Amino acid sequence: MKLMPPGLRKFALTIHVVSSIGWLGAVAAFLVLAIAGLTSAEPVMVRGAYLAMDLIGWSIIFPLSLASLTSGTVQALATVWGLFRHYWVLIKFIITGLATALLLLHLQPVTHMAGIASASDLSPTDMAGMRVQLIADAGAAVVVLIVAAVLSVYKPRGITNYGRTRSERHINPLGGQS
Repeated sequence: MKLMPPGLRKFALTIHVVSSIGWLGAVAAFLVLAIAGLTSAEPVMVRGAYLAMDLIGWSIIFPLSLASLTSGTVQALATVWGLFRHYWVLIKFIITGLATALLLLHLQPVTHMAGIASASDLSPTDMAGMRVQLIADAGAAVVVLIVAAVLSVYKPRGITNYGRTRSERHINPLGGQS
């Protein structure tokens, strides 16, 4: 396996860390706006919250999720960690991929709410189910992104069967690397 030179590896890691942290921060801001959109009695605040959520979702959260997924995949494929060698890397890849896919689904009702909010004032009971769902989804996203961050920091032990097989193939009977 050809690994990245140290300078390029650090650059790619920086892109991954910045995009992942940015994604988490943007989702936290989105959650605050969703709560404000549900709880505020001020029509201007409610309208602004849903319009800002739509803008943040499409202009910041979605691009950062793609950057995190892409840069994480590059890191996994071009470093000793590998994409399928360690459970923590594989789980983090699956979490990030699913979170990005679910984000696309989640942004549809956000855009719908922004359209409704821009066309009329929302009373506290208008679209209440969807408004609560936006909070629940954003809260769940924060938890999922924190789990991914914890996996990155703690790197729980555990090599996949693929990783074990690859390791065994690279060790010769005399105990050295082949």
